[in-house]
Amino acid sequence: MAGTHRRKILLVEDDTALVRVLTTLLESAGYEVRPEGSGSRALSCASDLQPDLVILDLGLPDMSGYEVCRKLREFLEPWTMPILVLTGRAAPSDQLRGFAHGADAYLTKPFDVPELLKTIALLLGEPELAPGEGSA
Repeated sequence: MAGTHRRKILLVEDDTALVRVLTTLLESAGYEVRPEGSGSRALSCASDLQPDLVILDLGLPDMSGYEVCRKLREFLEPWTMPILVLTGRAAPSDQLRGFAHGADAYLTKPFDVPELLKTIALLLGEPELAPGEGSA
């Protein structure tokens, strides 16, 4: 659609193979993706990028994803972009901890692509597509 900007997603994930898959998937769905492989790099670029959404892994090489989530909420207030945790940690206690640190949604790996895209659309307040619309 002319005149509309692509929604920006900050993808915080250290698995390079998964970053490639997610970047391709999200770009084909019409999003602009900025991947970062560490929590500190994600925090430093977040204020400049001002993403519409953050997808955050919890197992990062330099700091806990929980800490990244908390710091995004603390330091970027009142700017409140949704944070979607996408992680291999499936225990209910991990989910509760994610929400306690500021996550808006929590999905586990391996993830279902339609569920991921639907969750992103809901977090961004995008209209639902009718069956058969959109790309696979």
